[in-house]
Amino acid sequence: MFTAMTDTEPIVEDRSVLTSMFLDELKNEDVQARICVIRRLQSISKSLGFEKTREDLLPMLSEILDDEDDVLLVLAEEIKNLVDAVGGKEYAYLLLVPLELLASADETAVRNKAVEAIKSVAEILPNEHIQAYLVPCIRRLGTGDWFSPRISASNLLAAAYPKVSPEIQAELRVLFNNLCSDDTPMVRRSAFSQLKDFVKLVDREYLDSIIETFKFVAKNEQDSVRLLTVGNCIAIAEMLNEEERDKHILPVVRACAMDKSWRVRYMVATLFLELYDIMNPKLNRSEFVDYFVQLLCDVETEVKIAACSNITKFCQRGGEELVEWVMPLIQDLAKDTDQHVRMILAEDIVGLASIVTKEEMIKQLLNLYLLLLKDETSEVRLNIISRFDMLNKVIDADFLLRHLMPTIIELAEDRQWRVRLAVIEYIPLIAKELSAEFFDQKLTNLCMIWLGDSVFSIREAATKNLKHLTEIFGVQWAQEKIIPNILILRSEPNYLHRMTALAAFSVLSTVVSSDVVGSTMLNYVTEMAYDSVPNVRFNTAKTLQKFIPVLSRAVINTKVKPTLEKLLNDPDMDVRYYSQQAWELL
Repeated sequence: MFTAMTDTEPIVEDRSVLTSMFLDELKNEDVQARICVIRRLQSISKSLGFEKTREDLLPMLSEILDDEDDVLLVLAEEIKNLVDAVGGKEYAYLLLVPLELLASADETAVRNKAVEAIKSVAEILPNEHIQAYLVPCIRRLGTGDWFSPRISASNLLAAAYPKVSPEIQAELRVLFNNLCSDDTPMVRRSAFSQLKDFVKLVDREYLDSIIETFKFVAKNEQDSVRLLTVGNCIAIAEMLNEEERDKHILPVVRACAMDKSWRVRYMVATLFLELYDIMNPKLNRSEFVDYFVQLLCDVETEVKIAACSNITKFCQRGGEELVEWVMPLIQDLAKDTDQHVRMILAEDIVGLASIVTKEEMIKQLLNLYLLLLKDETSEVRLNIISRFDMLNKVIDADFLLRHLMPTIIELAEDRQWRVRLAVIEYIPLIAKELSAEFFDQKLTNLCMIWLGDSVFSIREAATKNLKHLTEIFGVQWAQEKIIPNILILRSEPNYLHRMTALAAFSVLSTVVSSDVVGSTMLNYVTEMAYDSVPNVRFNTAKTLQKFIPVLSRAVINTKVKPTLEKLLNDPDMDVRYYSQQAWELL
């Protein structure tokens, strides 16, 4: 049927047959079959050629829009890829016809995909085509009888506005204002959600009408519409001077902060820092502090959580004075009955230590940290201990350890393994500030206990922890305090502990000298080649693979080779596999 294609346009011997075949496949009762043929639209259109695609295929696509939503979703996705198939951007406006119909669909997913496709096509359309074809499309959608096309129109205005004449821009502004005041809540919400993008395109001299519409819609009875007000406040405020912000935006912010709907107050709490930064805080600082305090005391948990996540950043904007204002509330929030509030609080307030003096930290924050470290909810304990590295930057380690060491030791044996893991990851930070002697007294034993933990992630982290400690305290310290304790694990009846010892030696081999590896570690590892458990034996081979690069040739020949030769003949296939990998390094 097909002949060779030229450089300009594909040629088909009988295009009518191909069109007929395509139409027949679109009538297939199987939805997946129809989806498959639509996914081949690009190849089909190339076979038809530019002219037939424009004259036959596109009208055909406009006639099949009563199909299943799944089919229409794929169709909307594929149509935007037909720009080259219709002859390039000069004819791309033709794709707007079927896409406009899809943008009127009842199904939200289909509409959204069609709008996305129209925006994609609009990016390549010449400005004259935007005005001649896209604007009429938006006009028809925006004045449709049913709500669904009007929703699509509200999402397309920003794509056309910058590329049309001032007269058409004026028309689009009127259309936008009408959609924001539409009788249908879904249309109002959709248009209002686009305001923050649309307003950035409007010249300041034409902004007043948009502001009036914004102030009107901000009082809408639907909270699903009003909750969009907060983000729009920020977008419009960026376009105004201080006097205009106080006149037009501040009253709206006040209303939102006191709104009867928790969803609106939640948006205020979420975007509070952006609001504070842009709304002339020097003149309205005390008022904004009052709003923040109210949000922290809100009756809805979600609002309190959003506000708690901003405590430190808000206090950074006002220093110790703000900390003093919110501290009584923080004390209450640390005892809140909802664990999610305490979790977010613990995650956020460690940063307050960088704002206050050391004296204030001792007076106000230390007991708060200790309270949260002993919280009954493991996530609360985890959130605060995982941010202890921030405390190290602002408080000397001696003071920190003197007050927190008992709690750290207690958490090291916490029933929740994630808390134990967080403590392990914090240990190297502590070690950098301590002498080896002090560390041995308080923490070395804990580091060894973790090697026998029942959770693999803890044992794995414990081996890596030993490497970091060796880098901090030196090889001599590891020889005296760490390696002897690892060697004890050889007699453990639990094979997992013996494997942990191998893993520890494997990690340590990268930070100790070759003499230590050859004289102390290697003897233990070669003994494990005779272990009764295959998992231990193949981990022996993996450990030897790590040792080989750091050992001398003489040691390799006398100790490593004989051990690998034995393992190469092991009855277990995994042992032989890893032994072969190690042998290839010799």
